[in-house]
Amino acid sequence: MSPEASAKGTVPFGEYRTWYRVTGELGAGRPAVVAVHGGPGSTHDYLLPLARLAADGWPVVHYDQLGNGGSTHLPDKDAQFWTVELFEAELDNLIRRLGIADDYVLFGQSWGGPLCARHAMTGPPGLRGLVVANAPASYPLWLAEMARLRAELPPGVEETLLRHEAAGTYDSEEYLAAMRVFYDRHVCRVTPWPRDFLSSFMEIYNDPTVYYAMNGPNEFHVIGSLKDWSIVDELHRIHTPTLLISGRHDEATPAVVQPYHDHIPAARWEIFEESSHLPHLEEPERFFEVLTDFLKSL
Repeated sequence: MSPEASAKGTVPFGEYRTWYRVTGELGAGRPAVVAVHGGPGSTHDYLLPLARLAADGWPVVHYDQLGNGGSTHLPDKDAQFWTVELFEAELDNLIRRLGIADDYVLFGQSWGGPLCARHAMTGPPGLRGLVVANAPASYPLWLAEMARLRAELPPGVEETLLRHEAAGTYDSEEYLAAMRVFYDRHVCRVTPWPRDFLSSFMEIYNDPTVYYAMNGPNEFHVIGSLKDWSIVDELHRIHTPTLLISGRHDEATPAVVQPYHDHIPAARWEIFEESSHLPHLEEPERFFEVLTDFLKSL
């Protein structure tokens, strides 16, 4: 189990509120690790195991991005409201409001990876390290790899997916069952799914506003505003010590992660052989060994 939070609350973000929780004591020695979740439109829940870092002196900040979880929900906002820049501003605001801008590490998982990379490009003086976990740098590249992974699914699964995608019947039981085949291979290989992951999954289901606007109905059918988004040409601006993490069976395939390795100077890359998209849940002991080793090196 993850350690108990030492503080929970919300900070103002313009006219809205961002929910956060802190495990450990901020400013007591080691830099805070800010956990930035995926989606866009997921929640912090599936990253809760990171809280165990606090036992070794790294305070951990979890938060829910605007539109989901404990933060302000805005189901009536149109798709144009939800932008990368909005979530960059929210992350900047949180770091400042919590008083950790002079000493922190970012851990960005999935969509959180490019979001944290964008933050790192600005050269914040207090950013000690960057972890980009299971993340795309280019959604066109992500989609090309999704197509390849889908083509390798068992007979009939891709045909079922394509038929329902053409019809827009994403809520059909048949589509959801076919979708689960992909998820069990490339998103989470632990069965049954861990509780923390199920919690985030259900949060998206309960309010899919952000996820549908920016991503789409699921991980592999990206038809939202991110579908043409890429930061590959900007990655050279990152000079923060960087750890890359991915799973051997990850939907974030080696081709998806490669641009980070190619363009960020001295980025270190660890591939988890028994994992897909969530090594922190699929190979927790090795995951924490690798992450702790990186944090100690900063």
